[in-house]
Amino acid sequence: MRYRAIAALLIICALQGAMAGCGRAGDPESTLDGVPVYGYEVINAYPHDPDAFTQGLYYKDGYLYESTGLFGHSTLRKVRPETGEVVKILRLPGTHFGEGLTVRNDTIYQLTYKNLAALTYVERDDFVLIDSLPYALHGWGLTHDDTSLISSDGSDWLFHLDPRTYGEVSRFHVTADGVSQWYMNEMEYIEGRIYANIYGKDLIAIIVPGTGIVEGWLNLEGLRDSISSGGVLNGIAWDPDGARLFVTGKKWPAVFEIGVEPVKPPQ
Repeated sequence: MRYRAIAALLIICALQGAMAGCGRAGDPESTLDGVPVYGYEVINAYPHDPDAFTQGLYYKDGYLYESTGLFGHSTLRKVRPETGEVVKILRLPGTHFGEGLTVRNDTIYQLTYKNLAALTYVERDDFVLIDSLPYALHGWGLTHDDTSLISSDGSDWLFHLDPRTYGEVSRFHVTADGVSQWYMNEMEYIEGRIYANIYGKDLIAIIVPGTGIVEGWLNLEGLRDSISSGGVLNGIAWDPDGARLFVTGKKWPAVFEIGVEPVKPPQ
């Protein structure tokens, strides 16, 4: 399903060229020489449901909030990170494919993939649905800053959205070393930067909001191999009080707490 969406994006850009605003899709690895690269240290590994097709992840008040995907299997979850215990789960309708998720103030925001709808919940134990609003883009990743939601749609653009309506406020183009970067998936806003998984890669882009410049790559090569998982990296969560960074992937049996180490610092 996701591969067909990527193919569709490529066809649209080929037909419409610059009018589509797609730019030239570049392989992230081709930019590693021109952009600072960071490695990682595993601090802790915590259990994770190996059937969870992770699409969105967020840490708040001692819990991970998680959106999982696949038609007929999509959920919204509240998870105890240290044990992997799912303390609350809401199953989405079978027609919905869960995607990006973030928690702003006391409200959970969850995107769906091809339903052109975004779901808004009260952040309570019962996950009360407030709204299901029209969303003009394919749902991929979702995060937020102090004033707006920030979403991705698989293209080389990120979008500022009004949190009340999901309407587009502004957008910015993402490049690394001058090369357009596509397929930004699960995202997290951390200390003034957007951290974004690149779909199908073991790389996380560190993006300057507004300019869209990738100022660094977090290279997590080898992490997936350590758990013998074929699922792609997808899931970033930040504990601001404990300064803890969590990462996981689709159907991974573990959530990792990692430290970031410079490999190739800025010149």
